[in-house]
Amino acid sequence: MAGPTVLILAAGKGVRMRSSKPKVLHELCGRPLLLWPVHAALEAGAGRVVVVDSPERALQSVLPDGVELAVQERSDGTGAAAAAAISHIERSDRGGSQANAAADPHTPVIVLSGDVPLISADAIRSLTDAHRASGAAATMAVCTLADPSGYGRVVRDQAGAVERVVETKELGDSTPEERQIREVNAGIYAFEPEALGQALPRLSVDNAQGELYLPQVLELLRAEGRAVAAYAFGDPNLMLGVNDRAGLALVRKLAQEAIHQRHMRAGVGIVDPSTTVIDVDVQIEQDAVIEPFTTIRGSTKIGTGCTVRHSYLVDCTLEDGASVGPFAYLRPGAILRAGAKVGTFVEVKNSDLGAGAKVPHLSYIGDADVGERTNLGAGTITANYDGRQKHRTTIGRHVRGGVDTAFVAPVTVGDDAYTAAGSVVTEDVPAGALAVARAKQKNVAGYAEQQERALHSQER
Repeated sequence: MAGPTVLILAAGKGVRMRSSKPKVLHELCGRPLLLWPVHAALEAGAGRVVVVDSPERALQSVLPDGVELAVQERSDGTGAAAAAAISHIERSDRGGSQANAAADPHTPVIVLSGDVPLISADAIRSLTDAHRASGAAATMAVCTLADPSGYGRVVRDQAGAVERVVETKELGDSTPEERQIREVNAGIYAFEPEALGQALPRLSVDNAQGELYLPQVLELLRAEGRAVAAYAFGDPNLMLGVNDRAGLALVRKLAQEAIHQRHMRAGVGIVDPSTTVIDVDVQIEQDAVIEPFTTIRGSTKIGTGCTVRHSYLVDCTLEDGASVGPFAYLRPGAILRAGAKVGTFVEVKNSDLGAGAKVPHLSYIGDADVGERTNLGAGTITANYDGRQKHRTTIGRHVRGGVDTAFVAPVTVGDDAYTAAGSVVTEDVPAGALAVARAKQKNVAGYAEQQERALHSQER
């Protein structure tokens, strides 16, 4: 059976975010808001996903391959957004670019919102299955809330069937009695494609906001004697929308809790979830331990048995048994091979540290390849930038770097070599050699006494 066609309405400006960036491009645990429902739809097996954008097409660049973009020319409501998506599908079908999924009467059209990120693939599948089983022309996801403020209320007839949805953002759209209803429209729908396509052109702007409301489709279908079903979400968090930055913070807290729970149930130790930030695409294997005040961003991968202490990691890889921190910073491209250690106040960028290699303290390793079981002393710096371009440093296996060594790239240090403390290494070091690259020490006898005499003479 073909997967549903999923429309994601995302053309709104989001003025309450008070930002020059479109609301749905604000980040939520490592992904733009928009990509949460997009990924949920794809995971649910959608046969087709269409995102509705404004004429600026600001969303195009973040969409995964295969996800289509439709344009809503004017900001005139959710009904107009759905109509823009249907028009896009019809045009592309006529051009032969897609299978005619929207015209198949057995393929439901699911409508989601780009600013409702916690909708899950399971919820989309359940709604689709419930709609198919009901035989209704439309199925609306509903939920009962203790505080339904701001949501459209579900009005039922005497038999308990869905009659219509009344909006409550403007007082003129609902009565005091209707605003007392606690069952709300989740803003998520399943439609028979033919029924939706025939109803959209008949929507009216006869409401307080002068917009085309998608829920009015339900009234039109009911007026034709067609069935409108309701499907109750047990978890109200699935329908939480983001209107402003406070709403985004609430949704982020819930999303982060879910990410933590997923990892901990898979055998990851997160010592204090309340002080730990982990992005949604991070991968962590069993028996890894994440200590408090750690942030793990992007597509970081952490292997079995790793330990991360109070550190910041972005788009890096830790193989099994690696150790990071406390207070380390791993930037994109950092790779720690099995058993490698990056210690206190160490920054690593675009570098590959071999198995068992150690950089224990106060160092910067950038654009470098470090061999297995090499130990770089405190204060090690790879000077990788000459003011115009970056250069790599190559350090072999079993190298022992003295404290306060600077490697001026491009430079290569052979296996089993040593560097003396305080060296500035500007030339290649052969395997097994000791590099001493520092000025010869000179002691000036009686210097303190000379300084004292000079000071007294100035005072006189």
